Amino acid sequence: MASKQIPLARKRGKKYADRRALITKPRYEIAEAMELLTKLSTSAFDATAEAHIRILADTTQADQLVRTTVNLPHGTGKKVRIAAFVTDDLIDEAKKAGAELAGNEDLIKQVEEGKLNFDIAVAVPKLMKDLGKVAKILGQRGLMPSPKAGTVTDKVSKAIEELKKGRIECRMDKQGIIHTIFGKLSFGPKKLEENFNTLLQAIKDARPSGIKGEYIASVSVSPTMGPGVRVQI
Repeated sequence: MASKQIPLARKRGKKYADRRALITKPRYEIAEAMELLTKLSTSAFDATAEAHIRILADTTQADQLVRTTVNLPHGTGKKVRIAAFVTDDLIDEAKKAGAELAGNEDLIKQVEEGKLNFDIAVAVPKLMKDLGKVAKILGQRGLMPSPKAGTVTDKVSKAIEELKKGRIECRMDKQGIIHTIFGKLSFGPKKLEENFNTLLQAIKDARPSGIKGEYIASVSVSPTMGPGVRVQI
C-alpha cells in the first residue's frame, strides 16, 4: 500500500517576505511598532490594525476571565450596523441615534427567520426576557446583548452613539488571548498609537482579582494580511 502523502505547508509569497524583512528586532516600543505596522500590509485595501494580547490566566476559573469595553478615541474605521431591541416609545430615538434597525416583536421575528442584517445588537433590560426565544440564534453569532458588554442598558441612545463612534468589546478566548481591532492603517502611526494605548490601558484596568503575579504575557500587532510585530510593554 502506498504511503499517504503529507501536503507541503503553504509557502508565503514574496510580498509577505518583503514585509517580514522590515521587522528587524524581537520587540518594539509602542510608537515604533505603530510606525512599522503601517508598512506591513500585503493587501491592496485599507487594512485593519489588529492586536493580540496573551493573558496569563486559567480560563477555567471565573475569577480570571478578562472582559471589558473600550471607547477608542479615533474609532475603528469600520462601519457597524446596529439593531436596537427597544419598546415602542424608544424606536424613533434609537433610529435617530444611529440604529439601522429598531423594534421589538417584529425585530425578534426577523431574527427567528434568520434575517440578521446587523453587526451589533443592543437591548433595553425590559425586553431581555422576550429575547430568550432567539438567544441561541444570537449567541451562536456573538450577537446576544450583554450587560457586561454595555449592550443591555436603559440608555440605549448613548450606547448606540458610542458603538457608532468606535466602542469595542474585548474578551479572552479559550486560550487566554484577546484578539481585537483598534483602527485602520490609514489612520497613521499617531492615531493608531493613541487608540492602542487606550486599548491597552483598558485591559490593564480590567485585570481580574483572581490573577496574581504577571498579568500580560505578550502583545503583538498586525495588519489584516501581513506579518505581526511584538510590542514591548
